[in-house]
Parts: sequence; structure tokens; C-alpha cells
Amino acid sequence: MPTSPRRALIVIDVQNEYVMGNLRIEHPPVEVSLPNIGLAMDAAAEAGIPVIVVQHDAPEGFPVFAKGSHGWQLHSIVADRPADHRINKTMASVFAGTDLKQWLSAHTIDTLTIVGYMTHNCDAATIYHATHDGFKVELLSDATGALPYENAGGRASAEEIHRVFCTVFHSNFAAVTTTKDWVVAMRERRALEPDNIYLSNLRTKKAHVAA
Repeated sequence: MPTSPRRALIVIDVQNEYVMGNLRIEHPPVEVSLPNIGLAMDAAAEAGIPVIVVQHDAPEGFPVFAKGSHGWQLHSIVADRPADHRINKTMASVFAGTDLKQWLSAHTIDTLTIVGYMTHNCDAATIYHATHDGFKVELLSDATGALPYENAGGRASAEEIHRVFCTVFHSNFAAVTTTKDWVVAMRERRALEPDNIYLSNLRTKKAHVAA
């Protein structure tokens, strides 16, 4: 019989910079993601699941996340809620240069649920790092978000970036679900599983043949 997951909720970089600063999240809009982050935090606290709040630090004078600035401050949706552990980081992965792995080990956590920003940057780095360290990972797709990019590598909308990263995550690295469905699974102490690379690719071939 499968064992119930021992979850922790990791709330990544829900800071004013992403809501009203120079790096505004566009998809899903913060009007969607912020209430879902609050819902996930409340549901976790009610169920006794540890909540870890993460805050990104940049040097003073930096254009985004400058320590002490308004943009650096946690958004009230997170700042006004309790946390079991708090982490300040300077790199994308929440594991890099922090005590996260040791804290999780001390609390016998085996499954990480990721919410916060950004889908394709700090969330992605943390998901990959956690998977490589042997943790199971879940991502709440409507409690995260992306913004658009344009550089020498190409151009992509926030919707494209969020959708593609969620698709890639669920193919191998993390079970991608909605906040509502996660709350149900969490209360039932039921594990959520990702897909796999082979089947994710096979479906595209079947769809092409059917067309």
C-alpha cells in the first residue's frame, strides 16, 4: 500500500516586485495567482503541512528586489500569514546556498508543493534541484506565473512560457495541478504523480495521425 506523502508547501518570492514593480507577472494574472497562493497556505496550515516562505534578496541599488526596497518586501497575501520556516536566497533555486535541504530532512519531508514566482525561473530551478535530490514535486499552475521575454534567443509571451514550462514539468519533473485539486488531494493524503516523457510525446504523434 503506498504511503501518504509528507508534504511541505514552498512559497517562492511572492514579493511586491512581481505585483506592482518592474517585473509584473502577466500569466496567469496576479488576480488569479495571489488568491490561490493564499488558499494553498491556509489549507496547508489547517492540515498541519509546513509552510516555507522564500524571499529573494538583491543588493541595494539593484533595479529589482533591492534588499529593503518596497519591491523586495513580501506581498501582504504572504506577509500576513504565518510560516513554519523562512528563507532568504540570492540564487534561483531555493536550495542553493540555503538550509532548505537540511530543514526538510529534519522534518522528514519527501514531497514539495511549489507556488509563487516565476514559473520558468526560481520555480523551475527549485523543481529541477528538488527532483535531482530525490524529492517528489508538485506545482500549482494557477498559483504561479510568468512574464514575457524578448532577447537574442527569441520572443515568447507570458502565456507561452507558462504553458510550455508546465507541460515540460509534468512530463517528468513535477505533478502539475490546480490549487483546488491539490487541496482535495492534500486533505485525502493522496499523492499526485507526473506523466512521463514517452507518453507525453506519444500523445502528440497520435493526435497528428488522427488529424
